[in-house]
Amino acid sequence: MGKTLLVLAAGMGTRYGGIKQIDQIGPSGECIMDYSVYDAIASGFDRVVFVIRRSFERAFREKVLDKINDKIRTDLAFQELENLPAGFTCPPDRKKPWGTGHAIWIARDIIDEHFAVINADDFYGREAFRAMAEYFQSIGAGATGQYAMCGYRLENTLSDHGHVSRGVCKVNTSGKLQNVQEYTAIQKNANGQIISQKEAIALHPDDIVSMNFWGFTPDVFLHLDEKLIAFLTKNLDDPSVEIYIPFVVDELIRENKANVRVLQSKARWFGVTYKQDKATAAAFIRKMVTENIYPEKLW
Repeated sequence: MGKTLLVLAAGMGTRYGGIKQIDQIGPSGECIMDYSVYDAIASGFDRVVFVIRRSFERAFREKVLDKINDKIRTDLAFQELENLPAGFTCPPDRKKPWGTGHAIWIARDIIDEHFAVINADDFYGREAFRAMAEYFQSIGAGATGQYAMCGYRLENTLSDHGHVSRGVCKVNTSGKLQNVQEYTAIQKNANGQIISQKEAIALHPDDIVSMNFWGFTPDVFLHLDEKLIAFLTKNLDDPSVEIYIPFVVDELIRENKANVRVLQSKARWFGVTYKQDKATAAAFIRKMVTENIYPEKLW
């Protein structure tokens, strides 16, 4: 049974100040997604699809694809503002992408098997990829509506350099996701408490959060098409709103159209939301190289 990794790499990187997806983090010039692809290959994935913008296709091919084309099958999908369902036209004042739900929908015509979804600028850890690959094997090739999510402790996903947004997950006793509540402007206060400043609520360090590491069966594209059309019908002229995949999954759960297994991996996570996060990420990678988890040069 084939397994595809879908890497969302079309983000604007406004808080980071550049194209963080291809910024060099590793000791031999690797970017974070290089380590994700490396871990996915080691875990049995045999194809990777990257969602990018055409504006940096050339740089992406040179810095990413040229290094891995002989290691795993690769494909590109392009998340452009104008790529919308029939009947919708992008407003001229729209500048930001339509969101992760739209980014996944972009790949609807080139993925027809179980697939995992990750952010290009987040490090998830090999254990998480293995857990997802094992989950796909357990449900079999013909499964539908049987999704999964790798969960991480909230405290381990914060940035020392600014606030973040996180989807806090409620999990039942059988390990199934019940709902996802999105909180924004999260960071520790002077007393060490984790606070969502916008929602004015304290969060627990052990809360399980979604870091956009999802596992889907291909029927999710039919649901995404329906949800995207409903979203655009309501929000087409709002230049700031986005359709986020946790919201889509939450709706599908409430509509009894999907079951989502939460894979509570102990794998280490880190990301580069802010430019200052780069040094911390590089130090994590360097430590794992010295521990022989990764070679000095990946490819």
